[in-house]
Amino acid sequence: MTSARRKTYGVKGAPYLFLVPATLLFALFFALPIGYALWLSLHKIEVKGLGLGKGARHEAWAGFGNYADALSDPELLDGALRVLGYGAIVVPVMLGLALLFALMLDTDRVRLAPFSRLAIFLPYAIPGVIAALLWGFLYLPDLSPFHFVLDKLGLPQPDLLDGGPLYLSLSNIAVWGGTGFNMIVIYTSLRAIPAEVYEAAKLDGCSQLQIALRIKIPMVAPSLVLTFFFSIIATLQVFSEPTTLRPLTNSLSTTWSPLMKVYQDAFGKGDTYSAAATAVIIAVVTLVLSFGFLRAANSRNKQEETR
Repeated sequence: MTSARRKTYGVKGAPYLFLVPATLLFALFFALPIGYALWLSLHKIEVKGLGLGKGARHEAWAGFGNYADALSDPELLDGALRVLGYGAIVVPVMLGLALLFALMLDTDRVRLAPFSRLAIFLPYAIPGVIAALLWGFLYLPDLSPFHFVLDKLGLPQPDLLDGGPLYLSLSNIAVWGGTGFNMIVIYTSLRAIPAEVYEAAKLDGCSQLQIALRIKIPMVAPSLVLTFFFSIIATLQVFSEPTTLRPLTNSLSTTWSPLMKVYQDAFGKGDTYSAAATAVIIAVVTLVLSFGFLRAANSRNKQEETR
């Protein structure tokens, strides 16, 4: 009986044993850093006198003072507004192209489909920093082939790293790199639709355009919601592209985006406490927007199911 019980307990405990490595990694590299950031955001450095000597600088409780300072900082608000303008360009263009490419690849008459899928997806495999460097040098007037062509045609040559064109330049990098991933997600959902659905639509006289608009797009709506969700998160956390392009232009400040401000506060000014508070605010805003969007999408799906 004893050996049988041990064997039963061993079988039941096996799943938990397999979860131990993942749990440890989650705790060490995800939960612990988040907890430490929360702890930092509630503290500050107090300086006595001139700040010289042992014990002149010590850590003290700040409460929500760091959060109040961060929320009242105009640089954070300006960065958030810039990111909203950036996202208003990136998200619809990227998802629109991803949906268009997925629908084109899902047609029966498409040629070289494997090569086309790879060509569209390949930019996603290139690291964001390298992509930003490549595009940055293409934007420079002295190196850009775009400026050369416009000059030969006698057309005006806009500065792609200044003013309004700067938003388009940054958006182009994000769209070029993210369209392939979203296309694969949507294309996979399209391939999961039963062929009988298309055959029934063709028997009813539907054209390829009607099938795409009335069958394919509604049936891949969950994938569109998922890609939109990921795109919103990536937009709110934009950092690599403006940071990489900043040495090439004076139009990008060190606090152009909220995450750049976090980096500048932590490593430029050495104020990790204020940076931690700003990072927590960004995380909370991202969580609230994501939860609100998913809840709205779920409620809409339930309303459509009850009709």
